[in-house]
Formats: sequence, C-alpha cells, structure tokens
Amino acid sequence: MIVLGLILLIIGLIAGIDVLWTIGIILVAIGAVLWALGALGHAVGGRRHYW
Repeated sequence: MIVLGLILLIIGLIAGIDVLWTIGIILVAIGAVLWALGALGHAVGGRRHYW
C-alpha cells in the first residue's frame, strides 16, 4: 500500500493531477499505520503480520 501510494504521489506530481496526489498521501498514511501495527505484533486484518 505504501508503494502504491508513492507511485500515485509521483504520477500526481508529474502530471499535475491533485486527486492522485491526495489519494497517494492517504494511501501512504494508511500503509504506514498498518505497517507500524504489524511491526508491533498486533493482528491486522486477521493476520499476525502485515506485509
């Protein structure tokens, strides 16, 4: 999810599309939260680890 968010951020920046930029920021933030929860050992979405 973090990688997809970064790709959308780059595309939004290059193409000048604000919607892709916003969606990219949201995906990076959600991915970072899920990654942090998984790294702390909390179950995320029924899985013990989140990749």
